[in-house]
Amino acid sequence: MEETGKPTILVTNDDGIHAPGLRALVQVLVAANRYNVQVAAPDSEKSAVSHCITLFRPVTAKQINIDGATAFAISGTPADCTSLGISKELFPTVADLVVSGINMGSNCGYHIVFSGTVAGAREAFFNDIPSISISYDWVKGKSDPHDFTLSAQECLPIISAMLVEIKNQTYVRRCFLNVDVPTNVATHKGYKLTKQGRSCVKMGWNQVTSETQGQKMTSHMTMDTETTAPTQMYSSSVLPGHLIFKRQVTGAQHDADDHDYKFLEEGYITVTPLAALANVEGDCHAYFKDILLKVSEHSSRQ
Repeated sequence: MEETGKPTILVTNDDGIHAPGLRALVQVLVAANRYNVQVAAPDSEKSAVSHCITLFRPVTAKQINIDGATAFAISGTPADCTSLGISKELFPTVADLVVSGINMGSNCGYHIVFSGTVAGAREAFFNDIPSISISYDWVKGKSDPHDFTLSAQECLPIISAMLVEIKNQTYVRRCFLNVDVPTNVATHKGYKLTKQGRSCVKMGWNQVTSETQGQKMTSHMTMDTETTAPTQMYSSSVLPGHLIFKRQVTGAQHDADDHDYKFLEEGYITVTPLAALANVEGDCHAYFKDILLKVSEHSSRQ
């Protein structure tokens, strides 16, 4: 905690430093006048990069102006941004809390594995710093950029409660939080503690045969043509022997049980504790125990 007595929050994301979700979150944190706000976020779109880190080339950081905050645009991944942000190389103090978001699109179920937003929070968890990832369930035709501000305001009580626990040294550091805000944030049903489910959008591949304008695919893996995110061009000028393919949504699977995605769809703000380790179900261990016994018996006979 800095000499001002205010706790310090580091904000990152995967949509890029100019994304409306990050800007809304920073604006709400600054307006609260209770925090020192640092920003270390990708200089461009880095959605669905998971926990990718930059190893074999340097990253650059450029200070930019965001009112009320000290902010840097970084050429690396969300995990890079968090790592650099808490290293004392960019900022003189290490943040008390890292907040990653607000992402355009939900991050529930198996999509948590793909999410750069969640990775930004997970990287802080790896370094024993409390963290939270926040995503808004953006739906084309229903959502509005102002919904990011509403989402930030509704998550402020969670952020404040975490900081009280951190100050009192009572915060449990064995997990970090993943928060998803429903589409109709203005009429949400309250906060719901949930578990990570198995919901996932299925994707296949489609060969691109002509120059095609790319679109942002939000983290719930639905194509969105009305975002302000940078677009990507797929050139029709392909070297001999090369083909171009792009992903396409082919279907979806959702949980039958009461997990994060189901409650989000019902209109709750879901709060899901996560950890770095995924513990498999007991029957998987029993299955592979039998397999290894058979392998050992086969090896001993040779």
